[in-house]
Amino acid sequence: MNKLFNEQWDYIPASETAHPYHSFAIDDVLQEIAGEEQSLKFRAWVHDPFVILGLHDARLPHLKDGLSYLSSIGYDYIVRNSGGLGVVLDAGILNISLIMEKEKAPMIDEGYELMLDLVGAALGDADVKAYEIQGSYCPGSYDLSIEGKKFAGVSQRRIKNGVAVQIYLSVSGSGASRAEIMKEFYRHAKKDTDTKFEYPLIQPEVMASLNELLDKNWTVEDVLNKFRGVLNINPDAAYNLPSGYADKYEQYIQRMIKRNEKVRGNKDLEMFSSNSQ
Repeated sequence: MNKLFNEQWDYIPASETAHPYHSFAIDDVLQEIAGEEQSLKFRAWVHDPFVILGLHDARLPHLKDGLSYLSSIGYDYIVRNSGGLGVVLDAGILNISLIMEKEKAPMIDEGYELMLDLVGAALGDADVKAYEIQGSYCPGSYDLSIEGKKFAGVSQRRIKNGVAVQIYLSVSGSGASRAEIMKEFYRHAKKDTDTKFEYPLIQPEVMASLNELLDKNWTVEDVLNKFRGVLNINPDAAYNLPSGYADKYEQYIQRMIKRNEKVRGNKDLEMFSSNSQ
């Protein structure tokens, strides 16, 4: 078992972040705090229903057509503040961020292995593999799969002296149905245009949820409890952002809003005021 599992982890529940902007902003703030305090943070987040686009997605030649498609099926969308490609978020998707100072995971692979160890400990006997699943959306070398079907993806963001290792984990629902959404998004947003960047050719059958793979009936809360159990986290002892970081948190939220102006137009004018917390 990873030695960090026995250390104290501060817990930030999903209720603290109502919108994806909040999630990406608070992870950046928590990286600064963790780097300064040498602390460990565990944050859960669930947003429904959203498609989170990567920077490459924002450069698709027919992006507006892709966004119109997402709106037509009831999905909101934002562009995140890091690389990668698009993922679907809904009530059956659990996201977790492990946030720490860089000295805890100085090499990038150490951050990925920490999350892989945590998933393995939480899921017990499940035979989880980590390698890129061709045909999945947002493919990467730390795609997590069971019997060749992807149920999760792991990414990292490193700023200042902090690290955020983030996992996107499909707990319930249909992995293939979510993949169909991304497949159609790319069909509308790319069409037959040649692009320098190679966007994924999505094969929905290579993606599944944990419930589909393990024949379970778990909820997101069930799986979250498994993660908290490994780290000995008390769900009733939530961490509060220090008051001295409130302005920095707001700055990061406003930065996310600014980043999304071209993509979202006026969508955020009514949703966010000068005080977004």
